[in-house]
Amino acid sequence: MPPSTDLLQGTLDLLILQTLAPGRMHGWGVAQRIQQISKDVLQIGQGSLYPALHRLEYKGWIRSGWGTSENNRRAKFYSLTPTGRKQLETELESWERLSSAIALVLGRIPEASA
Repeated sequence: MPPSTDLLQGTLDLLILQTLAPGRMHGWGVAQRIQQISKDVLQIGQGSLYPALHRLEYKGWIRSGWGTSENNRRAKFYSLTPTGRKQLETELESWERLSSAIALVLGRIPEASA
C-alpha cells in the first residue's frame, strides 16, 4: 500500500470539480478516477469523498441525481453546475499560483560565484 498523501485544504474540492468536468459520474467513480489518473498516489476514502461531495453540492457547485451504475445498481450521480464550472476555473488559477510559488521555494538557489 502506498504511503498516505495528505491533501492541502481545498485540494480535494479542486480534484472533484476537475474529475466531474467531462460529465456526470457517481461518487465512487469520482474516487476511482482520481486514483487512476494519479497512478494510485491519491486515494480518496469514503470518509473524505462523500462529505466533500455534500459540501460542493451545498455550495451549488455540483448537483446530484439518482441513476443506474454500470453494474446495474442504484447510485447517486454528480455533475458540475454552471457556477461549479466558473469555480473550477477560479480554483485552477489559484492552484497554478500556489504550485508556482511552492516550486520557487523548493527550487535550487544558484550558488554564488567565487
